[in-house]
Amino acid sequence: MIKQVIEILQSCLQIEDCSEWNEQTQLLGAVAEFDSMAVVTVITQLEDNFGLSIEDDEISADIFETVGDLTDFVKTRC
Repeated sequence: MIKQVIEILQSCLQIEDCSEWNEQTQLLGAVAEFDSMAVVTVITQLEDNFGLSIEDDEISADIFETVGDLTDFVKTRC
């Protein structure tokens, strides 16, 4: 599942090379492209790709700290 999450991030953030990304890769504050608009785009893509429905009150900055945190969140929702 982490591979799929990284692919979604790569597409949404329009980053050419994420081949070095792993669970510990920092997102918020570390990836310049990861702003508030990107968060909305990522959430939408996660919902579409995994068939999720994510409510606004479920979203917090903690989810977007690292690739691993985001992947764990998706796993709990699937």
